[in-house]
Amino acid sequence: MPEFSRAVLDIARHALHKREATEQGGLLSGQDPTQVNTADPLRLWIVQVGVIILTTQLLALGLRKMRQPKVIAEVIGGILLGPTAFGRVPGFTEHIFPTDSRPFLSLVANIGLCLFLFLVGLEIDAAVIKRNARLSVTVAMAGMCLPFGFGAALAVPLYNEFIDSSVKFTNFMLFTGVAYSITAFPVLCRILTELKLLDTTVGIVVLSAGVGNDIIGWTLLALSVALVNAGSGLMALWILLVCVGWTLFLLFVVKRALYWLARRTGSTRDGPTMFFMTVTMLLLFGSAFFTDIIGVHAIFGAFLAGIIVPREGGLAIALTEKLEDMVSIIFLPLYFTLSGLSTDLGLLNNGITWGYTVAICTLAYVGKFGGCTLASRYAGFSWREASTIGSLMSCKGLVELIVLNVGLSAGILSPRVFSMFVLEALLLTFMTTPAVSFLYPPQYRTRATATGASYATTTDGVKGAEGAAQRSEGFEQGRDDDTTRRSRFTVVLDKIEHLPGMMALTQLILPPPPPYAERLGALSSTLEGSSNLLTEKRSPSPPTPVQAVSIDALRLIELSDRTSAVMKGSNTEHLLATDPLLDIFTTFGALHGVSVGNELAIVPFDDLGVSVADHAQRNGSQLVLVPWLPPHYSLDETPAQAPGAVAPTGDNATPGAVTPRAGYMHNPFEALFRATAPGHDNTDVSLVHSQFVRSLFGSSKTDVALFVDRHMPGGQKLMQGGAYRLFVPFFGGPDDRLALEFAVQLCANPGISATVVRVAKRELELAHSGSMDKPQLTTDERAAELTAHQNTMFPDTVYAHATTQTRLQSETADNIAWSRYTRAEARTDPALAPALSRMEFSDVGTPAPLRHVIKQALDMSESAAGARGRLLILAGRSRRLAVENHHAELKSVMEEHGGIANEVKRTVGDVATALVVSGCQASVMVFQASMSADRE
Repeated sequence: MPEFSRAVLDIARHALHKREATEQGGLLSGQDPTQVNTADPLRLWIVQVGVIILTTQLLALGLRKMRQPKVIAEVIGGILLGPTAFGRVPGFTEHIFPTDSRPFLSLVANIGLCLFLFLVGLEIDAAVIKRNARLSVTVAMAGMCLPFGFGAALAVPLYNEFIDSSVKFTNFMLFTGVAYSITAFPVLCRILTELKLLDTTVGIVVLSAGVGNDIIGWTLLALSVALVNAGSGLMALWILLVCVGWTLFLLFVVKRALYWLARRTGSTRDGPTMFFMTVTMLLLFGSAFFTDIIGVHAIFGAFLAGIIVPREGGLAIALTEKLEDMVSIIFLPLYFTLSGLSTDLGLLNNGITWGYTVAICTLAYVGKFGGCTLASRYAGFSWREASTIGSLMSCKGLVELIVLNVGLSAGILSPRVFSMFVLEALLLTFMTTPAVSFLYPPQYRTRATATGASYATTTDGVKGAEGAAQRSEGFEQGRDDDTTRRSRFTVVLDKIEHLPGMMALTQLILPPPPPYAERLGALSSTLEGSSNLLTEKRSPSPPTPVQAVSIDALRLIELSDRTSAVMKGSNTEHLLATDPLLDIFTTFGALHGVSVGNELAIVPFDDLGVSVADHAQRNGSQLVLVPWLPPHYSLDETPAQAPGAVAPTGDNATPGAVTPRAGYMHNPFEALFRATAPGHDNTDVSLVHSQFVRSLFGSSKTDVALFVDRHMPGGQKLMQGGAYRLFVPFFGGPDDRLALEFAVQLCANPGISATVVRVAKRELELAHSGSMDKPQLTTDERAAELTAHQNTMFPDTVYAHATTQTRLQSETADNIAWSRYTRAEARTDPALAPALSRMEFSDVGTPAPLRHVIKQALDMSESAAGARGRLLILAGRSRRLAVENHHAELKSVMEEHGGIANEVKRTVGDVATALVVSGCQASVMVFQASMSADRE
């Protein structure tokens, strides 16, 4: 059955003939583009590829919402394009998939299949089995033996009812047993990653058992093919011995040579070089060719080639990244379409056939589920965990379909039996994700803090609940003492461009160094005979204890449809140790004496915000710091267009003038968020990033600060040695109170000073008693905010409707917070005096509060630039319990400077929107307080 080799020789034979060019008019001359032409099959092949890709992608869009793997869409797409559905349309198969064109389609599909099995071999890491051998071997063996026995038993009636007597029963029994016992390791990895189970005890055992199951399954398949192709038992033995010899040669000779070549060419350090890629591709197809000509399928040789590739330095992941797109987009859908063309569910047309189909599905699931569940329970897992392991190991996916197609091409399976098994594989794969989500919800998951046989575990929610309790306790006590100082932070990192801003922000939150006299006294206290003298020189006031700062750096990686993303998810230990972002940030923390904990999360884009919120709650963080970087700018701009230019203010400002930055782009807000139109690279980065930020705002039970860093690459450089100046526009509400508290904490650093302005709209207060317009407008605005999530595809924070009681409580809390820092007694409080001595407080009443804030921010930005300092604005998001309604004024400001996208405005809030639209070049921190702030 060397079909791969025969297909290559047939195509080569056709290529040797001179290509005729008798007619070049094509469609314009009346030719049918779907007409079969064996001398020039490209046209029809392109039509076939287009139909296949469009069908599978459309199906994947719908199934992705059901959290189903892409392979389900590819299998269903292949079945629909076959005789089951579209094949019944008159003329469809004859024009799109005629019989004469299938050899060319089959050749490309088999090339893609070899590449896919090579990627499967790259995914398999033997070290995973070694670390968890005690439990994984038990589960893997139980998941192989019991299903194989069920398959062998069911093979007897199936053979008697549906299989021709010319087929040997032993061959049919082997294929049936292998199809029952195999597990789809690639699909299993994606399901584990999407359900966030890779770092749980269940996920570790399933991953290890899946690796072993996959290796044994492919070995059994090679044995089955060898027995089918052999004319006698002696020939089968020869085929098996040659296959074993080739395997040992690859594992012990070629593997070492390939490792030497990878080291020699620098591929383990800098990624695969062109020469290493060339050698690897030659080895891949050479191994596939050899196993094909000796009587074993070509895919087994490709699988072996993937196993021997070195794993050092992330080389396997880098190779996967170079090959996976073509394989997953073109080659695999072609293969599944060929499988679908051989699948006719219309053959399941009587009660006997459906009875056997139900029996096949039932026994396949019971065998896998029962064997793995009992083995897991025997190993010490709970029934819930054991049943989850059984459900995961029952995933079939494309691996069983490959086995079935091999059996069909070998003549072992009839089309009717083949269709029955395809339906079984589709059903069991479809069931896996819903069953695991039902059996193993997040509250029952046990995280593994160490790998190996001994599992030290912590249950989800325990640490997070304790952290939340401490957070709430500290928040409520903060009104009476100094426990509002936040010392536990979560810093989100997802791009290298975020590092400068987050490191600068981290330096601001560090506790201030002790005075020189205190450090001198502490150092010299250990010197014999001099402690008494130096003690007399110390300050008479005792030093104020400062709580140490701890930071959790969370590295976010989006889980895409690519196989390499799944491989990264199953190799988090290596990524944690080698990730450059975490390495740089950890080094920065060590140089400043800060404890930095590293964690890596690889989750789908829709779950990024929830993942950050869960991490912060689990680790008891008091504030989540999220970066938001403006887009890149070209360095060849004219000085008038430089992003760092500051708008003229004061008497020299012209009415309605737009800043140079705003003049550079039609919409000033696009310069920061690019929300209404694409930028230079035709991408909408910040609008997409706003989805993640709003998801975090909507799901976080921890205080969140969004740091908008205006010092982008190519823009104005940071001043060296300058002091920081903070500007806090205080309107009221829980978010503004959080911004005020954080400003007080930052000002404990001698290099930071602040200006805090409490802004009120005075004219509304005068008209409040005689007008009903303001309450009505506020109610409409709040109603619009409450229903915003219904009018947009993006997630948003949903708050309860504000009542008169909650508003009065919030206003009272505003007055208490303001008086706490402005009363005369606060200047003598040892905990607050150092910070308040560097802060200026003022009250302002104005009919245009946003314009007043904009003018003061621009003045302070220009003043800070002249003094070689830096300005940082701290503002509340104010989407909840906001005192002032800025809707009308913000609309006027936007009409003056340019329009914005509502989605981005909802993300950052009205105050930050006005500041950014105005062209102010200062960085901005947008705060959202946790729900516990309502208890103030």
